[in-house]
Amino acid sequence: MASERTRFWILISLVAISGFSQGMLLPLLAIILENNEISSSVNGLHATGLYIGVLLASPFMEKPMRRFGFKPIIFVGGMLVFVSLALFPLWQSLWFWFILRVTIGIGDNMLHFGTQTWITTTSAKESRGRNIAFYGLFFGLGFTLGPLMTRLLAINEALPFLVSAVLSMIVWSSLIFIRNKWPKEDDLSSSSSSSSMKRFIQTGRIAWVALLPAFGYGFLEATLHGIFPVYGLRIGHEVDMLSLIIPCFAAGSIITQLPLGVLSDRIGRRPVLLAVISAGIVCFLAAAAFETSVFALFATFTLAGMFTGSLFSLSISFLADILPASLLPSGNLMTGIAFSIGSISGPYLGGLFIEFFPGVSFFYTIVLMLLLILAAIYFKKVTTDHHQTVEEH
Repeated sequence: MASERTRFWILISLVAISGFSQGMLLPLLAIILENNEISSSVNGLHATGLYIGVLLASPFMEKPMRRFGFKPIIFVGGMLVFVSLALFPLWQSLWFWFILRVTIGIGDNMLHFGTQTWITTTSAKESRGRNIAFYGLFFGLGFTLGPLMTRLLAINEALPFLVSAVLSMIVWSSLIFIRNKWPKEDDLSSSSSSSSMKRFIQTGRIAWVALLPAFGYGFLEATLHGIFPVYGLRIGHEVDMLSLIIPCFAAGSIITQLPLGVLSDRIGRRPVLLAVISAGIVCFLAAAAFETSVFALFATFTLAGMFTGSLFSLSISFLADILPASLLPSGNLMTGIAFSIGSISGPYLGGLFIEFFPGVSFFYTIVLMLLLILAAIYFKKVTTDHHQTVEEH
């Protein structure tokens, strides 16, 4: 069986292929639906299917993991993803595709919860930021390559789905090389649902501010991949050019993911979060001002990715700093839920904005969301000394 190091890299590879399939699916389906003259609000609402699946699965993850261990959860999740991807070409129907998106969301949540909790509960505190940065880095790498699959639409509409399904299945099969492991009993909530609910409330009360960057990242990722292609087509950009612009956000995050993770280990998560969110706001204001320029979009998407593309991994690290070990699994679930709520609200609000304010840049919806998160993190200060939240303003 694989060593701990090999296990870590297999888990990271699974995260990368999950990022790849998500990064492909959002712009691919957005472009197909836009070409079929589906309204932008319906297109945005349809994009929420993936994250509705994540939300549906979240409350039911902890007990099966305690009973069966990490590996079976990841195994079933990965299988749901590649089987669903392979079924897309079978029947082009809004409802059928929506159900497949929801199923992929459920599978992705199982896969991410399993890998995320396995990595956070087995990482030493001094290397936690670095390990989680690798998690974010490889997800970002997959997410960067995913949108390039839209170029295969010119050959055959079924091709991107089938290629993604085969790649997912190959990486998923590497699970046979790792031994199953169970979380420590004291790291998990008790079996009663009332106790689980208490832990969710307790986690939210202690660490709600650490969940906001995950929400923001979900909002950003889903909006840029699910709605920007629609907006980009409407302001005159070509599909091939959009398929190159969109990955720049995730590519930017790859450049800085590890340095920001290490920096946050040294100077703290909060100062890093305040700095990157402020810089992200400036980037998206610039994107709004120069949105008709392809060169400007390449530059602003890359810079925005460099600053805000680490929000999810910083959110996980921030949460792990604030919470006691017994609340970490609940915290990881709530991070996924916060990410999902951001991912659901982003494309829908973005689609509505495009419909009702056709003359205004949709990038302003992103700027407003980042401003609200920045204000919340600035006014709510935390200390990790005794896992207690301290308000200073």
